[in-house]
Amino acid sequence: MSATLLLARHGQTVWHAENRYAGVSDVALTDTGRAQAEALGRWAAVHPVDAIWTSPLSRAIATAEPACRALGLTPHREAGLRECDFGVVEGRTLAEFEAEDPQAAQAFRVDPVAHPFPGAEDPRAAAARGTAALRRIAAAHPDERVLVVAHNTLLRLVLCSLLHIPVGEYRRVLPRLRNAAVSEIRVTEYGAALLSLNIPCE
Repeated sequence: MSATLLLARHGQTVWHAENRYAGVSDVALTDTGRAQAEALGRWAAVHPVDAIWTSPLSRAIATAEPACRALGLTPHREAGLRECDFGVVEGRTLAEFEAEDPQAAQAFRVDPVAHPFPGAEDPRAAAARGTAALRRIAAAHPDERVLVVAHNTLLRLVLCSLLHIPVGEYRRVLPRLRNAAVSEIRVTEYGAALLSLNIPCE
């Protein structure tokens, strides 16, 4: 079994434009985010996929919609692809949190998995559920290409997990996935291989 997964972060949202953490909150795309989604749709028209899966959050669904339209595909939803819950930092910036609790902010910077934000989802649990979701998707589409639209932190944790990189290093090794950029992985029964990372659609 081998499946090619094209992983894309959703388009820009209002909170991301302000550098605020958007996890479980349903935050709408900005005009820039909608333009990024359209660019992803044009990319999909030139690089067709056999199926499209998304997080259940509206920003991921909206980002995938132009690609679905271009290819005539109905998207599948996968709850395991939702973004991490960022606890007390949800809707806030790291700078705002640091002003309130500098020690906790510094501990997060050193190791965001050992020292997640108060009230946040355990990043190891998020990595496990995201990895399991991608493996389910790959198993459902042997020898096919699948576009997966999800979220920045979740996808970075999952990439580390699949590639046997310590998940506590996700912020250092993978500083950012660009909005609507594509990273290509091949998933087999033996493991996963990274074929490309953060390729812009335009």
